[in-house]
Amino acid sequence: MRRSATIADVAERAGVGPSTVSRVLNDGQVSGKARARVVAAINELNYRPRASARALVTGSTATLSLVIPFFTHPSAVERVRGVLAAIDATDYDLVICNVNNVGQRDEYLGRGAPLDRSDGMLIVSIAPRDDEVDAFVRAGAPVVVLDAFHPRLPCLRIDDVAGGVLATRHLIKLGHERIAFLGDRPEPGLGFVSSDRRRDGYRHALQEAGLPVLPELQRIGPHGREVAHRLTTELLTLDEPPTAIFAASDTQALGVLEAASFEGFSVPDDLSVVGFDDVEVAPYVGLTTVHQPLAESGRRAVERLVGLMADEGTQPHEERLELTLKVRRTTGPPPE
Repeated sequence: MRRSATIADVAERAGVGPSTVSRVLNDGQVSGKARARVVAAINELNYRPRASARALVTGSTATLSLVIPFFTHPSAVERVRGVLAAIDATDYDLVICNVNNVGQRDEYLGRGAPLDRSDGMLIVSIAPRDDEVDAFVRAGAPVVVLDAFHPRLPCLRIDDVAGGVLATRHLIKLGHERIAFLGDRPEPGLGFVSSDRRRDGYRHALQEAGLPVLPELQRIGPHGREVAHRLTTELLTLDEPPTAIFAASDTQALGVLEAASFEGFSVPDDLSVVGFDDVEVAPYVGLTTVHQPLAESGRRAVERLVGLMADEGTQPHEERLELTLKVRRTTGPPPE
């Protein structure tokens, strides 16, 4: 197996010291002639890391950046799978910037935006502010937004309100009237809106059917299965519990199912449950859920970004992704 070139190899070929090569790679102060010899040696030896070499010669880093919140959550994992599958079909490397709090969000979309070390950026589930978009434009690097929106950036997203309507209408058609909603508490500063918009769809479907929108049947809390379990227990111990629950994510729906079992409610005989996302585990537990194309959206977003960098201007500014209802074992008519 052929040995990869090292900085020492580049230095020897260029007739300079390793420190000079390092300064060139880090854009330090080096004479024009020495820099030219180092760049030539990088090309001749095919020195890695590829991003540094190509940036010196072509201005391209051969790297794309992915800014994504809580990327260990099941829905985010599915998106990343699609992103990685699409990246594998290109010559680009990928840098993942995981956002766990407001500080990281502001860093990755503000001063620390990875546009200086990548050719383009994909932002997932976070809507950039106007000042941040101004900075992206000044940097001159393409940016695509997935599962969020800004009017000046190409985006791919679903209609969360329509998804909430789809889930709730399914329960109404089965005959349910006391339908609860379980969703996320907004994260201050992160700007997530999908759960709220899915609740808007829930409310719309109830009103459309002439059913009351009852505050006591709506629960929100931090995202997670354990919290969903606790909130579901609150719903199921009401004097008149719901006969169905629409959860804003499959993760929360799993918490609903656990709480129902713990409280002695049979699903779907006593309680119907609908989730949202259709993550990998959903079919295995028989969860009825609103399917959104998570992996496909990641793949498609990379294709949009690469096309944008290639100046392929034929794509629509906004692309809506299709939602479908996957009916499985967790929904049925209400108890008599």
